[in-house]
Amino acid sequence: MAHPKRRQSKTRTAKRRTHDKATLPTLAVCPNCGAYYVYHTVCPTCGYYRGKVAIEVDAAE
Repeated sequence: MAHPKRRQSKTRTAKRRTHDKATLPTLAVCPNCGAYYVYHTVCPTCGYYRGKVAIEVDAAE
């Protein structure tokens, strides 16, 4: 296998790694209960998804 002839500089390595960062998930507000939830998922508070009941959530919680 080929080996690099020169060491990569810290600047060049940092330029390559600028896009390797974690991003926060986009949150939406539930129109039913007002809680925040991740897009395209069932609301963990009330169990609604796109205006319909997807899962039954206990009232005690």
